[in-house]
Amino acid sequence: MARFLIRDRDAKFTAAFDAVLVDAGIRVVRSGVRVPRMNSLMERWIQTCRCELLDRTLIWNQKHLLQALREFETFYNEHRPHRALQQAAPLRALPDPSTDSAPIAPLDIRRRDRLGGVIREYHHAA
Repeated sequence: MARFLIRDRDAKFTAAFDAVLVDAGIRVVRSGVRVPRMNSLMERWIQTCRCELLDRTLIWNQKHLLQALREFETFYNEHRPHRALQQAAPLRALPDPSTDSAPIAPLDIRRRDRLGGVIREYHHAA
């Protein structure tokens, strides 16, 4: 069960909303004043997770949801390219810049399906 709810200071969250959560044993933590980027990282991750995983998957129960989210988190952090990281993944080192001007050799690319094909990873075959 959730222990915390992190939310912004929008007027749509009334005192009654917070009271219901407190009665359920959930601590409400409000984001900082005039700090618009505070939630941006999580909002981006949630949007990506919804678009790339949850909108394409039928979830049967909580155990299935947690397994799918764990698999997606691993994919997101270890394989998925990120523009801000020069197409590297957060838990993968940046590739060395290529200075070779030789023609590109044919590549042997392999695909690995995850979560029954909802997520696909591509990598060079060794």
